[in-house]
Amino acid sequence: MISFECDYNNGAHPKVLQRLVETNDEKTLCYGFDKYCDAAKEKIKKICDAPNAQVCFLVGGTQTNATIIDSILHTYEGVVSVATGHINTHEAGAIEFTEHKVITIGEKDGKMEAAVLDKYLDDFMHDGNASHSVYPGMVYITFPTEYGTLYTAKELDELYCICRKYDIPLYVDGARLGYGLTATGNDISLQYLAHHCDVFYIGGTKIGALCGEAVVFTHNNAHPHLFNIIKQHGALVAKGRLLGLQFEALFTDNLYFEISRNANEKAERMRDMFQRKGCRFFIESPTNQQFVILRNEQVKRLEKEVIFTHWGKYDHEHTICRFVTSWATTDEDLNVLEEILERSL
Repeated sequence: MISFECDYNNGAHPKVLQRLVETNDEKTLCYGFDKYCDAAKEKIKKICDAPNAQVCFLVGGTQTNATIIDSILHTYEGVVSVATGHINTHEAGAIEFTEHKVITIGEKDGKMEAAVLDKYLDDFMHDGNASHSVYPGMVYITFPTEYGTLYTAKELDELYCICRKYDIPLYVDGARLGYGLTATGNDISLQYLAHHCDVFYIGGTKIGALCGEAVVFTHNNAHPHLFNIIKQHGALVAKGRLLGLQFEALFTDNLYFEISRNANEKAERMRDMFQRKGCRFFIESPTNQQFVILRNEQVKRLEKEVIFTHWGKYDHEHTICRFVTSWATTDEDLNVLEEILERSL
């Protein structure tokens, strides 16, 4: 079997492992107060052109979303997301578990539209019964979106303008951030992102790290007791240097962006392979996630040799299937897939 199920089923990039091994016998301070976390934080602040940013490291995406959102919201507030947003669809109610509601609004191609957000917030503020409702305390988007689509710089700017208009923070989930930043047609840089939101995170788990996400509060705006909140959520790593070391390696010699680009290049080749077989796509994604519409009998044949995700039902005769490349996908992997497609489609 060959797997295109997700982008986190490999270990770590060899250069990340190398840094872990070569520092293994050292004794450092714990809980992220070590020299390696400090070095990684400085590298991230520099590449983001955000000298006043605060950076912290957490283990995984769900922990990060639940912890950071909970640290920002008051008890009576919820987080605004599109209905297809990751926190609303694929985190098992983790946000609601912290007793905050995910407030959903409409989307287009997986993206939140500034006009839709503006109307929702304006309607809420002018609702005479608003005091009986969950107050929108922040806005959440992902880059790329759950469907692998991208916001343009203009769209991100418009969203951030709406957030500032209503004085609520914008949080960007960057679990696959590298794949978005290196995608063909993308016009958002890491620096631009850092200046057009209040907090975001740089995904490591899905891009070359064994685990770990780097959270960036863009203008020294983290909760003053964030450390305590992280610990309350069971998200504090005693051996914090393990996370800092990985990001130090990923942000050395442009590694993070180079390996992200590999996934997108491989996804383009994979997309061409399916197109040559006459397959349609559920949505046009320029990133490493490709959503292919297959006949149900094709799915049954293909899943005998390939691991992929059944994303959902398209109609009675077709299924939407997600195929994902990663930083570790090779040409040999795609050669095998191509041979399988020739037999199965």
